[in-house]
Amino acid sequence: MIARIRQMVPAAIAFALLALARDATAQAQPQSTLAFAASSFASTEVHLNSRKIGGRWYDEDAGLTGPSRIAITYGQPHARGRKIEGGLIPLDTVWRFGANAATTLHTDVDLTLGTLAVPSGDYSMFLLYSKSGWQLILNSQTAGWGTDRDPKRDVGRIELTARTRSEPEESLTIYLVPDAARPATGHADLRGRLRIVWGTTELSAPWSVAR
Repeated sequence: MIARIRQMVPAAIAFALLALARDATAQAQPQSTLAFAASSFASTEVHLNSRKIGGRWYDEDAGLTGPSRIAITYGQPHARGRKIEGGLIPLDTVWRFGANAATTLHTDVDLTLGTLAVPSGDYSMFLLYSKSGWQLILNSQTAGWGTDRDPKRDVGRIELTARTRSEPEESLTIYLVPDAARPATGHADLRGRLRIVWGTTELSAPWSVAR
């Protein structure tokens, strides 16, 4: 019996050493890395001037209580060598305008976007690309997926101005650009331009705080 135990001890040690060697080999192997996401989450915001009077934010000229902001949040797809117009953005089909959850517009103030009156609130946004041009569609439905659009809840459409860029943009990027870097409290200064850039195409439309 004692002889058998003595014979088993070296075998047990050998198995233990083999297990340790396997663990070391596994640790030495390169760990799998997370793949790059197909899209990113992005946002663009404009904070409107207002001033504090008696503990309350107020802009006497524009009639704004604040702080007031305009914000667009969106899933940011990347081209990764793929065709954008007529590919990622289909022709003659309402496009989700981004990736994943629906692109949303939040505004604390009444806006005029292009020629469309946009009351303060929350909206989802879509794009329509056709041979005749580009349109931005505002919809009152929110908190949905980018492919879930109820046309009956469309607020209106905005014609977008298109131009070709010399340098392509890899990722869909949206900008809300004020006309003045530091606008005064005057109502006329509360305006700017919405810019949508992807690939070699830049789309734009003016925005302003509604009178």
